[in-house]
Amino acid sequence: MMKYLFLLVLTLLLFLPGIAQQSNKVMGLFPEGTILHGDLPYQNDTLKKHLLDIYLPAGTQEKVPLVIFIHGGGWLSNDKYADMGYMKNTVAEIVSSGYALASIDYRYSTQAVFPAQLQDCNAAISFLYDHAAQYGFDRDRFALMGFSAGGHLAAMVGLSKNNSVHNFSIPGSSRDFELRAVIDFYGPSDLTLFPGAADARSPEGLLIGAAPLDRPDLAKIASPVTYVDEGDPPFLIIHGEADELVSAAHSRLLHSWLKIKGVPTELIIVEDAPHFGPMFDVDEIRTKVMEFLARELD
Repeated sequence: MMKYLFLLVLTLLLFLPGIAQQSNKVMGLFPEGTILHGDLPYQNDTLKKHLLDIYLPAGTQEKVPLVIFIHGGGWLSNDKYADMGYMKNTVAEIVSSGYALASIDYRYSTQAVFPAQLQDCNAAISFLYDHAAQYGFDRDRFALMGFSAGGHLAAMVGLSKNNSVHNFSIPGSSRDFELRAVIDFYGPSDLTLFPGAADARSPEGLLIGAAPLDRPDLAKIASPVTYVDEGDPPFLIIHGEADELVSAAHSRLLHSWLKIKGVPTELIIVEDAPHFGPMFDVDEIRTKVMEFLARELD
């Protein structure tokens, strides 16, 4: 019996990495030899929304910087593979340039209202920080990259980290990590700016459990601009000029607040670009992203 159990465990150890790689929807986007650590539970529970993936560059001999990817989807859809498909050249270049990339899931607003999503992001980043030595990245060189709702969450994490808001972290998780940079792709910065801010059924209303204009107090707590101060990390903000879902006014407002507070910030408005898509994966934008990462992480 013991021999059978030993063989079973050995078989699982040999084949589980391969199974994880086969089930990963975006592994084919990464350079050959990329090492995947897939579906890692970051909150010591069985929730599918408490999983993350780590992609490590091939042949790594020393600790590498880490870019943490937060997906979009109106806080109520998509998963840790989302946004990578139309940003395939960017995610590939991040890893081929010697950075690790981690992509995280978080609870939908239909499962739990804010700040559950922010608590999950902070818990995932804490897990990555606490296990940095195990996975081979440098915990002193972390950057966030978020898209739409993920851009909002990336900005919230980056801006509120030094405010020590107790409710933004799950009890028991560490807050030892520091962030060197934030890349915000078309993320909302003020929930009251949305045309649907008077509707509790809008994505922003579902996020906070009320229409933002009915509960401006809740909207303020969940808006990145609330937390801008002199101690925040540098920002690169990218937004489509023709965005009809999240107006470019969100990014202009955040950029202005960052400038007023003296935080290094750059805003790129992409001409004729919609809310998301391959127009954000072109050489010009990708070069800006890689130059920003190199400047802040290397």
